[in-house]
Amino acid sequence: MLATLLASTPLVEESWKLCSQANREAQQSYIIKQFGGVCYVAFSGVQNLAGFDPNCSFLVPIHSNGLFSGLHQEQVEEDDDHVQGKAAMVHAGLLHLFLSFYNNPSFQSQIMEITSKSKSVVFSGHSVGGTIASLAALWLLSSLHLISSSLAVICITFGSPMLGNESLSKAILQERWGGNFLHVVGQHDIVPRLLFTPLPRLNPHLHHFFDFWQFSMASQFFKQHSVQFCDERAAADLFHVVLNSLEEQTRGIQNSPFWPFGSYIFCTGKGSISVDNAVSVVKLLYMMLGKSSPSSTIDDHLNYENYVSRISWQILSSNDFMEGDLPESSYEAGITLALQSSDIAPCEPVFGAAKDCLKMAKQMGRTPSLNCANLAIGLSKITPLRAQIEWYKATCDASDDQMGYYDSFKQRGASKKEFKVNMNRHKLARFWNDVISMLESNQLPHDFHKRLKWVNASHFYKLLVEPLDIAEYYKSGEHLRKGHYMSHGRPKRYKIFDKWWNDAEASANPGNSRSSFASLTQDSCFWARVEEARDCLNRVQREGDVRIQSLLLENINKFDQYAREMVDRKEVSIDVLAKNSSYKLFVEEWKKLKFQLQILPSHFPSFPDGEGSSSRAYIVGK
Repeated sequence: MLATLLASTPLVEESWKLCSQANREAQQSYIIKQFGGVCYVAFSGVQNLAGFDPNCSFLVPIHSNGLFSGLHQEQVEEDDDHVQGKAAMVHAGLLHLFLSFYNNPSFQSQIMEITSKSKSVVFSGHSVGGTIASLAALWLLSSLHLISSSLAVICITFGSPMLGNESLSKAILQERWGGNFLHVVGQHDIVPRLLFTPLPRLNPHLHHFFDFWQFSMASQFFKQHSVQFCDERAAADLFHVVLNSLEEQTRGIQNSPFWPFGSYIFCTGKGSISVDNAVSVVKLLYMMLGKSSPSSTIDDHLNYENYVSRISWQILSSNDFMEGDLPESSYEAGITLALQSSDIAPCEPVFGAAKDCLKMAKQMGRTPSLNCANLAIGLSKITPLRAQIEWYKATCDASDDQMGYYDSFKQRGASKKEFKVNMNRHKLARFWNDVISMLESNQLPHDFHKRLKWVNASHFYKLLVEPLDIAEYYKSGEHLRKGHYMSHGRPKRYKIFDKWWNDAEASANPGNSRSSFASLTQDSCFWARVEEARDCLNRVQREGDVRIQSLLLENINKFDQYAREMVDRKEVSIDVLAKNSSYKLFVEEWKKLKFQLQILPSHFPSFPDGEGSSSRAYIVGK
């Protein structure tokens, strides 16, 4: 698990040191420290809460301000009644706190400077500072997502409140960012559990506790003052209402709008447990709090110094087992050691539930890897289908009709060979759609989309099969009913595979120029662009509006330049240059039209041969 891995590195300890320093020396601010290629940004837990009423827990859409556009947004019903349940949302007051930092030009310039000179950025924060760190990490991940940066971003929080709803958690998982967040939680600390309690039931004097915590964090000697600031009756009231709310949450009696995301490390006096299954996190928050006393839930929010100092050597090992012989099964041994570290004894009523909870978390952790292994077997089984399509392409390219791969399939008859190729096309689409479905439902490892085996396999599939999908789209007349393929017909899987490949290319060294034509055209949508260009040619001859005609001619010219550049770089397959291919027909039709219209450079300044609008502009524009 990521939590276990991070706990064995200096990242957690260094992050806490800076959080503690920020609490004392950078109140209402943050500290930045650079250690080699790693830059730490620690937000103080001592913040101005004027814009954040702890008693206020209403949520707002995280996309409302446009800062998190790189974060996946679930499709939302237009009916306002459905928006609350489906949109990714965060605590309004916590978002307000983050925006108070973001709107400072100094903060933005510092972060941009960090990203330019660091290999990794670690955001961290204690208490409310942890939620600011989480939002800062989400903002930076969203920004880097749009430019395909390889910068590593990690967020480590200590005793942080919940931030957003289940849709936010799902969106983070769908972007494969769950592994970027680690939340350290004390066994008794009530702050990470607060927002599971409905607003009317929260203690009306909750702000007094935040005042106490913030005063204590800011003081060099807070341990000497802890008793005099603790109102035992208020603490007892708060403890019981939060415990009851968590119990109702775990039993399904109430559904809190807040939900955990990322990995969690639960710390006790006997050890540490790492969990990354959200349901198990909520259950452990409840069961561990059940062993607490009201005063310990308040004091434990200030106990992370002790927890962090022990985490690195408390990560589970068989030498820690203290209750008889360690079970022979490694699976049972892991569960037993985790139960021991949770400080839940076998004689306690919740022991059985805790054991089941940890088993579920462990099984959920193993399932993605098992699914990935099964998919690898499935990939090997569909390889013959792909090979048959490759053979079909080779026969088309060598055919005497000189139509090439794309046009041969588009104009195919009812032969058994082409029927089988079409069936293989459907079977491959089904396999890759299943891969995408499993990925989006978080049934695969968080780094699946970065594994070269799958990046390369999906890219090869896209280059080989998408031309057939385009051919079928235009053969069946779908473009007449829906519009052109790229805007109205391209399957989601290909767009996802584009992103995987582009992200991998961004971190790879640029390749050498080609000495021979590619085996597969490197733009899998090339034939869709040809179809659009030929459609523009037909429309130009019918169009009476000179302005629209000029725009059509400009689009045709842009594609012509783009295609010529691809041919010059040998990034097309030989089927593109086949005598009777659609592309060759386009070239001839374009020559005739230019002659008929007697196009002059002075009339069409963007048209001089070999110049004008770049192919890049064409790609972006389309």
